[in-house]
Amino acid sequence: MNDHRTKRYIYVTVLNVIITASEFLGGIISGSLSLLSDAVHNLSDVGAISISFIAHLISKRHSNQYKTFGYERAETLAAFTNGIILIIISIVLFIEAIERFWQPNEISGPIMLVIAIIGLVANVISMLVMHQAEQNNLNARSTFIHMLSDALSSVAVVIGAICIYFWHVSWLDPVMTILVSLFVLHEAYSLTKQAANILMESNPDIDLAEINKIVLSFPEIKNMHHVHVWRYSERYIMLDAHVNVAPELTVEEFEQLTQVISQKMITLGINHINFQVECERGKNHRLIETNHDY
Repeated sequence: MNDHRTKRYIYVTVLNVIITASEFLGGIISGSLSLLSDAVHNLSDVGAISISFIAHLISKRHSNQYKTFGYERAETLAAFTNGIILIIISIVLFIEAIERFWQPNEISGPIMLVIAIIGLVANVISMLVMHQAEQNNLNARSTFIHMLSDALSSVAVVIGAICIYFWHVSWLDPVMTILVSLFVLHEAYSLTKQAANILMESNPDIDLAEINKIVLSFPEIKNMHHVHVWRYSERYIMLDAHVNVAPELTVEEFEQLTQVISQKMITLGINHINFQVECERGKNHRLIETNHDY
């Protein structure tokens, strides 16, 4: 991460801290639940940015005898943690909004409107700042999307504040809270699912039949079995498999063959392969075996 991008992260973090403090204070004074829900949303983003940055620093550590794969999955663990926290927050806000229909609070429209507009302006600025840093950087883009969701959330709060200020439609406050909580819940579920799939070493939607077709297109390889494909981190998708080869194939020839196969696998998104070479053992086995006795 270069200095310009680091500065943008700092700017966005500071802005979100200011937004969060203002909306918490404004929500308490005005009695607006949607303003408080937006404050919680912004607070979660501050936490998410902080956790992600710390995890990013940890992920840069080198592998060692205790972590032979290295630390790259620290970022995945951070994403999973952030997702779970967001899901819990969304559910709590949703329940609180439902209860507010039966136990309405008096809401100060002017205070809510002023704070909501301040939050909207700050969120839009944050979004524009991150938009300049998101080019060709997935991590920066994810932060930009967070800022975009914050801006949309602030728009919903501003609309609610205007309606409450001019038409005294107080029931719109919990309605906006429900909409915001459902939006955050949807985003959090998607984030958590992606992180869980990585941690569970799930197949990242790569066609195993296509892998088999590519590998067996080389006459030196007779069969492939016990195939495992998983996303280790944002940068790496790995393939591990057993392959049956002709007994006369030399180590040097197989090494050259593996290099050619690796280039073909890149077209599928796989950038790290590992083959266990066998002659007779497992030659009748399938791509996926239900047992692990090998």
